[in-house]
Amino acid sequence: MPKWFVLHWRFLCLLIVLGTILTPFLLTVYIKMVTNNRRYFQVEKVPDEPVAIVFGAGVWADGTPTPMLADRVEGAVELYRLGRVHKILMTGDNGTPEYNEVVAMQQYAERLGVPSKDIKLDYAGFSTYESCYRAKVIFGVERAVLITQKYHLPRAVYTCNQLGIEAVGLGTPDWGKFKDDSMRFYTQREVLAVIKAILELHIIRPKPTFLGPFEGMS
Repeated sequence: MPKWFVLHWRFLCLLIVLGTILTPFLLTVYIKMVTNNRRYFQVEKVPDEPVAIVFGAGVWADGTPTPMLADRVEGAVELYRLGRVHKILMTGDNGTPEYNEVVAMQQYAERLGVPSKDIKLDYAGFSTYESCYRAKVIFGVERAVLITQKYHLPRAVYTCNQLGIEAVGLGTPDWGKFKDDSMRFYTQREVLAVIKAILELHIIRPKPTFLGPFEGMS
């Protein structure tokens, strides 16, 4: 074993530990920086785009949207009312017949006044990566406004842009509206999700769980 390694192994171990701890946070900061000018927090400031993409965020046992999901749908509806978007793509989890995020999103948007002809459903948006991938390949989305909570927005915008969609985002409220315990959990999980996103986008580039024929947004 080299003498320098014997002398400095503790220092090397410390560097490895620090790198393991700091890397996720540095990647999170990087993604926030490169998407900074593409993220908006007021509906009136969002630029006009042809499509709004709403990401799933859970439904209750009775099939109604959770408060986080309802906020996302409401953000898309407000953009639609203002004429900032003309179509809405609801993307989420319909992995079993009993669990259907996208129909819940559609029904809520329709109750808020969006006609069904302007809503498209992606039943296989099982993750942010898969939703963005399918939006481009299956639905032909070239430009979009992404709608999700602020904590998730940088990764969503970054992912769509890396997959070929010119995306901006509208961040809906999170901290200050939802319980602190819940937001700590989501924020901590997001740090790990950023690592997964970097691996998927820049190293692995996996195919989505399902692809299928081209559908378009018409």
